[in-house]
Amino acid sequence: MLKTFDADVIIAGAGMAGATLALALKSAGLEPLLIDPIVFDAQLAPTFDGRSSAIAFASFRQWRTLGLADDIEPHAQRIEQILVTDGKSPGAAAGKPSSFYLRFDSAEIADRSEGEPLGYMLENRRSRAALAAAVGRAGIKVLAPARVASVTFDAQAARVTLDDGRVLSAPVVVGAEGRGSVVRREAGIGVIGWDYPQTGVVATVRLARGHEGVAHEYFLPGGPFAILPLTEDRASLVWTESRAKAAALKAARPEVFHAHLQRRFGEFLGTASLDGPVFTYPLSLLLAERLTAPRAVLLGDAAHGIHPIAGQGLNLGLKGAAALAEVLVEAARLGEDIGSELVLERYARWRNFDNVMLAAATDVFTRLFSNNNPVLRLARGVGMSAVNQIGPARRFFMEDAGGATGDLPRLLRGEAL
Repeated sequence: MLKTFDADVIIAGAGMAGATLALALKSAGLEPLLIDPIVFDAQLAPTFDGRSSAIAFASFRQWRTLGLADDIEPHAQRIEQILVTDGKSPGAAAGKPSSFYLRFDSAEIADRSEGEPLGYMLENRRSRAALAAAVGRAGIKVLAPARVASVTFDAQAARVTLDDGRVLSAPVVVGAEGRGSVVRREAGIGVIGWDYPQTGVVATVRLARGHEGVAHEYFLPGGPFAILPLTEDRASLVWTESRAKAAALKAARPEVFHAHLQRRFGEFLGTASLDGPVFTYPLSLLLAERLTAPRAVLLGDAAHGIHPIAGQGLNLGLKGAAALAEVLVEAARLGEDIGSELVLERYARWRNFDNVMLAAATDVFTRLFSNNNPVLRLARGVGMSAVNQIGPARRFFMEDAGGATGDLPRLLRGEAL
């Protein structure tokens, strides 16, 4: 690239998708520059956001390929089985077990996944720490704390103005700074979406009994309630409730919250004790109308913010990072202008269908399962039972959730760029 630029690619947002993209680009010889309003150290604290993420095994391969294995594998919990049931009010532990359920087992696809689990559970602070360490080792330039104030675009470059007045230029700028993306706004890309009448309540608990790598998801009238295994016999809870109930849970005294938790949790894993703060997050759907504009491209939550019902939001961003890195690297090797519409459109064509379909699917699932309508309850129960008894369908869903279907970027196959 021309030396008149400050970087080959400016990435606004050093979260997990943005940092992964930076590492992928650097590994193939391009020079990225990361900009983020929060310094890395602040993102590593246990109290930063409290969340954990389900990482598809293909996304995990990408991180291994980029050199994160030593930092993430000690903290990653394999998900060996996923049990999905349709519960009734007031909670997962109430009443008799449903006769309709869905069971996924990693052993069924071991021959096609090279022995990988269905996925990995990893606390976000651990992922961020591994990414920060890798970014440091790679010598990637990071400006943090720094905030993008505006972006202008011309025929040759994107010019990013920071809130302190500095101006930086590159052939292309990536908006990876979340749902309120400044890059997206400055590029004139609109969004579609809506709020859900739900709030996600997130907490980590310590279990009296071992979880054995099994994830549980109950579909309840207020929304899904997930018990996701973490290392050291802990679990991450993603508890979806109405806004009013979630606010009451957030404000409740610890002993009151624990009483509600235990009632919802049931007894099959013994007593569950809180291990850290309780966090709440409003739930909504956001989808960018386009992924690219001249000299601009969107990644992660700036491009798509979906309901956590399927646990695929982060994986969608990581898959996008792998695809975008491959497109930009191949274009650079061919001597193309990596910020041209012709190049960026390749990324859009590759990722747009997957993004839209997953956003639509999570929206449909949310509306189908977050209610107590007896007709819908019967329909979804029969559907789960049918999938559970059809081996090829069950195995397809497992491979798809693992990110191993479709036209995979090289990094998701475990291949370097």
